[in-house]
Amino acid sequence: MSVGIPSDPLQFAYWVPNVSGGLVTSGIEQRTDWNWDYNRETAIAAENNGFEYALSQVRYMASYSAEYQHESTSLSLAIMMATERLKVMAAVHPGMWHPGVFANFGATADHLTNGRFATNVVSGWFKGEFTSFGEPWLEHDERYRRTEEFIRCLKGIWEEDHFEFRGDFYRFHDYSLKPKPLNTPERPHPTIFQGGNSTAAQKMAGRVSDYYFSNGKDFDGVTEQLEVINATAAEHDRTVKFGLNGFMIVRDTEKEARDTLREIVEKANVEQVEGFRQAVQQAGASASDKKGMWADSSFEDLVQYNDGFKSQLIGTAEQVAERLVEYKKLGVDLSLLCFLHVKEEIEQFGEKVLPLVREMESALPERQLAQA
Repeated sequence: MSVGIPSDPLQFAYWVPNVSGGLVTSGIEQRTDWNWDYNRETAIAAENNGFEYALSQVRYMASYSAEYQHESTSLSLAIMMATERLKVMAAVHPGMWHPGVFANFGATADHLTNGRFATNVVSGWFKGEFTSFGEPWLEHDERYRRTEEFIRCLKGIWEEDHFEFRGDFYRFHDYSLKPKPLNTPERPHPTIFQGGNSTAAQKMAGRVSDYYFSNGKDFDGVTEQLEVINATAAEHDRTVKFGLNGFMIVRDTEKEARDTLREIVEKANVEQVEGFRQAVQQAGASASDKKGMWADSSFEDLVQYNDGFKSQLIGTAEQVAERLVEYKKLGVDLSLLCFLHVKEEIEQFGEKVLPLVREMESALPERQLAQA
């Protein structure tokens, strides 16, 4: 299948450091913090350095290098109130939230921020969070069935009056929410993002989501996922945008960048990485095709807990910019970036990398197909 180059400029999002421990499970120095003052300053820096979105992580309990955490939805709202243009995705788990309650929160947040609220709907990988809450833990494909109902309910509530829904997990009868979010023809509801590397996740994205997030892939991996998502979306007369996670290390030379990556892995907290590996591989083991999230992740991959090293955004500013544009040529609309020293490297990105990306984008033909 051929995938068209997105006509819009490549967009950028960053991982909000709202959990302790940074964005790698390593003893290497990370000049970052999970506290509110640091997150406010980072968000302001991000919107001034070319970032359209931020993604607030969600953890419900101390675990796997995240001993402390700020709740994602409330922190997302606070970040939007502290900025002027930045859109923030609040990560949320079906099973932990009822779609009617979350739709109500989202509508209010959207009004308070003049239409900048978005969400990342997470099907769940950490069994302990559900069982500690006394909530049932569903097996892999059932979690995605529940997530699809959750998303269908959000869209229905945000777009319709007298909403009706009869599903296996959620039911609504004659439900109207007012005020609704700030809907426009271009944005009929707050943007809904969704991740998951399994086939079930990709096909669900094709059916219901606005954006699909890949957990971190190389060129071949991105192409493979785009084929499944675009084919499924076409069957339902839809289009879905594609976001790619990547851990960015930009240094003056490629050797310096590679040395930093090597140090991150060498100083990994082995016990925490192994604990995380066991949790996520258990979560995906029951996928119908055995291709759950992190199914093919090595120990080194899991040191960055969203497979960010796989995207290989590592090198000089020129090398990283070239790689970002190559991903765009495959069909990537948004790059979700994480960093070792979050605020200062966001500023470095805006100064050194983004201008090169925009220059390279300007040289792309308007209508070109990148062969898978």
